[in-house]
Amino acid sequence: MEKDFDYYNTLLVRSVGSKTGPVAPTVVPSAAFGYEDAQEAEGIFAGEVNKPLYARVGNPTNAKLESIVAKMEGGFGAIATSSGMGALSMVTTAFLKAGDEVLCIGGFFGGTYTLVNETLKRFGVSNSFCDVDDFEHIEAKLASGVKMVLMESVGNPSLRLPDLTRIANLCNQYETLLVVDNTATPLLLRPLEMGADIVVHSSTKNMSGHSAALGGIAVFRAVKEEGEKLRSEKYADIHKVLDKMGHKAFIPICKKRAIRDMGMTANAFGSFLTMLGLETLSLRVERVNKSVAKVAQILEEKLPEAITVNHPSLPDSEDYARYQLDFPNGCGPLLTLDAGTPERAFALLNNLKGVTLTANIGDNRTLALHMQSTIYSDFAPQDRKFLGVTEGLIRVSIGLEDPETIAQDFLQAAEAAL
Repeated sequence: MEKDFDYYNTLLVRSVGSKTGPVAPTVVPSAAFGYEDAQEAEGIFAGEVNKPLYARVGNPTNAKLESIVAKMEGGFGAIATSSGMGALSMVTTAFLKAGDEVLCIGGFFGGTYTLVNETLKRFGVSNSFCDVDDFEHIEAKLASGVKMVLMESVGNPSLRLPDLTRIANLCNQYETLLVVDNTATPLLLRPLEMGADIVVHSSTKNMSGHSAALGGIAVFRAVKEEGEKLRSEKYADIHKVLDKMGHKAFIPICKKRAIRDMGMTANAFGSFLTMLGLETLSLRVERVNKSVAKVAQILEEKLPEAITVNHPSLPDSEDYARYQLDFPNGCGPLLTLDAGTPERAFALLNNLKGVTLTANIGDNRTLALHMQSTIYSDFAPQDRKFLGVTEGLIRVSIGLEDPETIAQDFLQAAEAAL
């Protein structure tokens, strides 16, 4: 069956709801679970009996969310976490150790950048950053033996679009793990089917849509019987898990080497709320992505010259060709405005009438935020420059409202700011 929006509408509502018994997902708030006997306890701890061990490493409500998102992404399995940063922290700490290097391609959300460039660096993991089109650097780093490649499907807030298929092919050629943050583009891209190994989401955002549930999730492919890159010598420290767990090894690697000891686990009620959001995800993604392109076009035509709009759907965007080729249904809820100066950006934001000023994206309502003074306020100027954060940059996340109404609000605010 073709994986269009109708496919996902059917998959998600049928996966979240049940035909018999409670229709809505069941919330299991227990932190601990009783075992039938000592033998069952032994089997659960050995991973041979599929029952809850302890809520830090698994919960029935989380498990339902994990199964739904794994189906949605075309993966083998998933692990729900406390936040999107929890998912990234779990994956990186499970697979990286002191002396390893991670290659980061493209622009990054501020939290991801500091995780790699500050926190992981403190623990001896080095890094390299490059633009999405710098394939000379990418291939050189892969040839040198980097342990992991990390990228966003769409740069936040740079809106750069990477050539995911080409990068995935290179990562497979050089036997290197590829982790893709797909937060901005659920349903629009399926990176695992394009060659990625792990996909992460901040489920707080598009998946939930309602700003009521902080959460994250990582989705994994199955371990291959032949030609498995994890069998490379650079991943020798996890070979014993591969030998024992076979095709499902990604999940115990992350649970035993990260979640068990650091506890970035999702809570049951948050997972329940996320599932309620998933039921309408396909409807919302389809509408929002049509609206983003429409709002960007209106603003491109009508904004005063002192304020510019950036979105890959606009012909003057540097990624317009890739957008046309790889993103037929859109590239997520984001567009950006550059007001030139912080003062003008503040004035524009303060004159908006219907837009919420907050540090979230992917919400049901339209959101906006000045980047330099908030998320990137403690970044060095050269880091902000690399990440595409200019003095007057405003990130906008388009919601479900009428796109004409959204555009008119920004137009009147821009006029007032000038």
